[in-house]
Amino acid sequence: MKTAFAAALILSAALAPLAGSQARAADTTIPIIVKDTTSNYWQIVLAGARKAGKDLGVKVPELGAQSESDIDGQITILENAVSGKPAAVVISPTQFAALGKPVTEAAKSVKIIGIDSGADSKAFTSFLTTDNVQGGRAAADALAEGVKAKTGKAEGDVALITSLPGVGSLDQRAQGFKEELKKYPGLKLTQDKVADGQATTGLNIMTDILTADPKLVGVFASNLIMAQGASQAVAENKLGDKLTLIGFDSDPKLVGLLKDGAIYGLVVQDPFRMGYDGIKTALAASKGEKVPADVDTGVNVITKANMGSARSQELLDPKLN
Repeated sequence: MKTAFAAALILSAALAPLAGSQARAADTTIPIIVKDTTSNYWQIVLAGARKAGKDLGVKVPELGAQSESDIDGQITILENAVSGKPAAVVISPTQFAALGKPVTEAAKSVKIIGIDSGADSKAFTSFLTTDNVQGGRAAADALAEGVKAKTGKAEGDVALITSLPGVGSLDQRAQGFKEELKKYPGLKLTQDKVADGQATTGLNIMTDILTADPKLVGVFASNLIMAQGASQAVAENKLGDKLTLIGFDSDPKLVGLLKDGAIYGLVVQDPFRMGYDGIKTALAASKGEKVPADVDTGVNVITKANMGSARSQELLDPKLN
């Protein structure tokens, strides 16, 4: 009896640290703050974060505004999240300049992990993002390829449609697109438009461009929302055989338009990985572990020709549950 009792005490003592560790993990909270909780792209980011929370045993509140243009709303959400004393915070800043000071202030209290878009702050512990300059370059190459395939040569007028001003990721995509376009001297950027973050504005801008420039052969709509509006105009005017439209990111509607030919190509990020690895990195940082300062999560160009591949399907149709 004494031997059995002693063994039980030893076993209990051995398991106690493990039980305590599991309890602490379950009590760990790492909020993720995205730009727009209603968008398909951000739903995929949140799905990745949700899966990481389940795998790692931490609580992951899913936060964000209803629109990417609601900058003040995101700042308030960040402040409220920090006041809850979480282990760390993962955030995709809506606007580079406006979120700089709030991120810097928040980082005085908690580790801040950035994803997708930057902010004017040096306080991020780690940053996981697409190389958006490279994404813009990939869009230019795909545009030239599409124009040549449709017209026989990479020549003519092209346009760039940006969703919002002052957004780090969008500015970088525009930069890369313009730089790479110089490799194709026959392609001239004649229209460089900035919208207000609404798909209807993207549609109106695209319609105006089509009316104003009969020599137009290609367009790069540099985010999901602008691609939605621009592709609607191309589909309504039945221009898929003549005009090369490159979008950025995807949703079921854009995938359908890619299959139908209204869109030539989509530059696709890996938002699921961004959300998953954002939480994983935040948890490691909260424990004092060394994490990389920058992580490139990659870009892929998907066209009708390769959209059936296993990797393309994984990116176009990620599991959200």
